[in-house]
Amino acid sequence: MTVTPPAPAPPTWQQDILVALKKRDVRQIAYVPDAGHSYVIREAQLDPDIHDVVLTTEEEGVGVVSGAWLGGQRAVLLMQSSGVGNCVNMFSLLEACRFPFLTLVTMRGEYAEFNPWQGHMGRTTRQALELMGINVLRADSPDEVGETVEAALDSAFGAGERVAVLLGQKLIGRKKWERD
Repeated sequence: MTVTPPAPAPPTWQQDILVALKKRDVRQIAYVPDAGHSYVIREAQLDPDIHDVVLTTEEEGVGVVSGAWLGGQRAVLLMQSSGVGNCVNMFSLLEACRFPFLTLVTMRGEYAEFNPWQGHMGRTTRQALELMGINVLRADSPDEVGETVEAALDSAFGAGERVAVLLGQKLIGRKKWERD
């Protein structure tokens, strides 16, 4: 009989994100699958109070989040920094319609990045978001994540702002290219 060891506990910062979303009554998350968001995605899939929406491209998430708001629910878009470039045209919807918006963005192209394709967007993510009228907050250490996400939720759903929280690549850890 083979005994499978239990899965390691997720980092507390990932748990802090889920707690903040639940505390602020987020009912939908839209996402393109991403390892940095895997805990929140998995928990949302198991939670009957949260509807998870898998996207084929991040720009669809802007519409999903906006539609959720129009339907009376709070939603958050989870994506990687490389997906921000895919959303730029759709971000104009947020400003034109004055929709509240929150995206949580796991960063690539920073700390110990192995993939050169991630570099340029990773270096320009903040500027792209700000140019589109989105306020940017950032968390680089685990103890900053919960408070930063809660502040972003308050800004988005309390003040009607458009907000992005950048989750630094050091939080997620080094990515390694592995060959079979």
